[in-house]
Amino acid sequence: MQNSEALALTAVLLAAAGELTQRINDGVVARGFEARPAYGFAFTRLAPGGATVTELGVHLGVTKQAASQLVEELVRKGFVERRPHPEDARARLIVLTERGWECTRAAEEAAAEVVRAWTDVLGEGEVRALCDQLARIAPNGPIRPAW
Repeated sequence: MQNSEALALTAVLLAAAGELTQRINDGVVARGFEARPAYGFAFTRLAPGGATVTELGVHLGVTKQAASQLVEELVRKGFVERRPHPEDARARLIVLTERGWECTRAAEEAAAEVVRAWTDVLGEGEVRALCDQLARIAPNGPIRPAW
């Protein structure tokens, strides 16, 4: 693959990721949630069972201070809450509230709409193949913004 072809591939992958992120966020907002894309990236780390601010910062690729600011914002909006950490008395576990889970479900619905639109263009088999191929390249993420 020539350098120009590789650059074109990276450009379309980044454009697709950016469009996907924006369309999911637009769908979340249309469903009544005041959100921004950073919330979804945080929720992907918090959803399994919560995380500390430090763990969230590592996941997002930001400082502990930036992660703390995001958590403060999410707490104010009712998406997350702080709980005592079950294994570390010095730490607090950040977990999704019911409102946070509702927002997550709204994001899942919006993502499904985007993928359906891709299926209309490419066909179901091509979208499945695309998913399989991309999973081979980046099987474990990370799922975070490119700040």
